[in-house]
Amino acid sequence: MFNCCGRRYNYRPIDLQLQPSGFGVRHVQTVLLFFGLTVAYALRVNLSVAIVVMVDKKSANPDFEEYDWNERTKSLILSSFFWGYVVTQIPAGQMAQRFGAKVLLLGSLGVCSTLAVLTPWFAHIGGSQLVIALRVVQGLSQGFIFPSTHTMLSKWAPVSERGTLGTYCYAGAQFGTVVMLAVSGVLAASSMGWPSIFYISGAAGCIWSVLWFFFGSNSPVEHRSISPEERNFIESSLGNQDHSKKIVTPWMAIFTSAPMIALIVAHCSHNWGFWTLLTQMPTYMKSVLGLDIKKNALLSSLPYLAMWILSFVFSPISDFLINRQYLSRVVCRKLFNSIGLWIPMCALLGLAFVPKGGTDLAIALLTVAVGINSATYLGFQVNHIDLAPNHAGTMMGITNCAANIMSIIAPLIVGEVLTDEKDPIQWRTVFYIAAAVYCVGNLVFVTLGKAEIQSWNEPRNASDSETGVPNNHNNANTVDHVD
Repeated sequence: MFNCCGRRYNYRPIDLQLQPSGFGVRHVQTVLLFFGLTVAYALRVNLSVAIVVMVDKKSANPDFEEYDWNERTKSLILSSFFWGYVVTQIPAGQMAQRFGAKVLLLGSLGVCSTLAVLTPWFAHIGGSQLVIALRVVQGLSQGFIFPSTHTMLSKWAPVSERGTLGTYCYAGAQFGTVVMLAVSGVLAASSMGWPSIFYISGAAGCIWSVLWFFFGSNSPVEHRSISPEERNFIESSLGNQDHSKKIVTPWMAIFTSAPMIALIVAHCSHNWGFWTLLTQMPTYMKSVLGLDIKKNALLSSLPYLAMWILSFVFSPISDFLINRQYLSRVVCRKLFNSIGLWIPMCALLGLAFVPKGGTDLAIALLTVAVGINSATYLGFQVNHIDLAPNHAGTMMGITNCAANIMSIIAPLIVGEVLTDEKDPIQWRTVFYIAAAVYCVGNLVFVTLGKAEIQSWNEPRNASDSETGVPNNHNNANTVDHVD
């Protein structure tokens, strides 16, 4: 088979009979990554609910400190995590590729969890300025998570299970969001008050770090107890990888690749809508829908519960359609990305016209806008590995870096638009903007996206990368379904 540049790849059909039965080591790694992302997102979103109580102690337990932060200050605090987050994305992809993802994930969540426990103390002694500084450092540490996770998946997920294992892994993000949003209101109203939100989420991260240290592994090659059958299944699927060859990143090829540009735009649009809703939903429910903090937290978690559940629905459907060759891989990626961005776009447009008193309708539309978004895991999210498994971590670092610039800008834009957080007309503008971004982002992905391995995925010598001439060694990841 030839790619669009005329370069030949010797694809082999995948023999599903080689697949070992039962729960294997690759599933253990997926479960660990699932709970790692659960903790990571709990540590990200804990402030979204806590800040509602921190500025209005009467809405929960009044025995704890209250801070006089206006909407602009709150928006700065909520966006500050991403100031650090974007900085480490691209270096993280390179470091995961060279040194292995295990140690990066361990350090990332270990540092972030420790800082979470210290958040109430930092707020007490330094106010908003010190909380912003702490969140920046947490962002710096968490910048290693997604590039490292993608690097792990490129080593552990067989091609026939790529969609399923990838989705199950990233479903941890929604699970962490659901749990944190659901319990935050209860914790804030308890005798432990809002500081317990940070103490408990931080402790959970420390426990995960210990488990990851003992049971996590960079690849099947490095795992000491994996069965020969499972290791053969994974390696035969991914191809014979030359672990002794240093892989030089083809920066120019990556940044000039149309499918890569499509990934960047799709990821940016996804993050704009996702983080606009995630950071502002508790405020919207309290100020516009008039819900108290307990109902606010529980209902804020409902859309992410729907997102978590639907991710388990979409992933087997996607793998079934591809493995049975009902749809090509590229068509399937574009289909699920369209489901994940354009249906939420319609829901946000509907949300902009919810009449006064339409609380149930607003919650239903928010649930659709967030829940259906899980289909993007079978779209742009796993597409990095489709295009270049050797550079999946670096590519995720690049797209996540660009996307999380949107995560910084979105809350700041909301802070400028919402001069009165109780005004539904101003919230309508917020929803219009998010819907427009979703529309454009998916349109670019549908137009430019691809799903076959790119020629620049192949390992190159340092001299080759300087001249731009690929070598003739076998592709390290030549096995995939043919689109």
